Amino acid sequence: MDEEGALTAAARELSARLLASDPNRLRHVTRVAAQAARYAPTVDPRRRDALIAAAWLHDIGYVPALRDTGFHPVDGARYLRAQGWPDEVCALVAHHSGARYIAAERGIDEVLRDFTFVEDEVTDALTLADQTSGPTGHAVMDLEDRMRDMLDRHGPDSPHHRAHPRRAPYFRAVRERVARRLDTGGPGAPNPV
Repeated sequence: MDEEGALTAAARELSARLLASDPNRLRHVTRVAAQAARYAPTVDPRRRDALIAAAWLHDIGYVPALRDTGFHPVDGARYLRAQGWPDEVCALVAHHSGARYIAAERGIDEVLRDFTFVEDEVTDALTLADQTSGPTGHAVMDLEDRMRDMLDRHGPDSPHHRAHPRRAPYFRAVRERVARRLDTGGPGAPNPV
């Protein structure tokens, strides 16, 4: 995007304020936003601002003051909804990076029902942006490395590990869809079969 949209500017500012005491998380969301901008050409231009705003905001649910359910995607989305953010941004935050798989493993998938999930080019771009950004803000271009790191950090008894057999194919499919859209020039590109 050549020009930062209003949602993106507000999201960047809010994220910087909320995550100021967690520099690693702030570096991570900064990288995710940069990656989202990189994948923005795969998204309808009218939705790019929402994509990049959600990238800036996707992890604010880790902020202790926002903790409600203990599930950061929903806690962040609930906070944003209470602050009047657009439904699309709230839903993207709630469902980022296959949150539904982790919620199911934790037995709390009902908390996601307040937020609509749509599997489309925007959710794909946000998921890949998050999965190509390391936890301390470094670029991780290899999805397989990122998944291994995630499993190592969370441990073998974690919901992440239990969800991995279902979530990993989703991540790989997302990577392929985004790559296809990048190669063919945009959001109208067909999904691979």
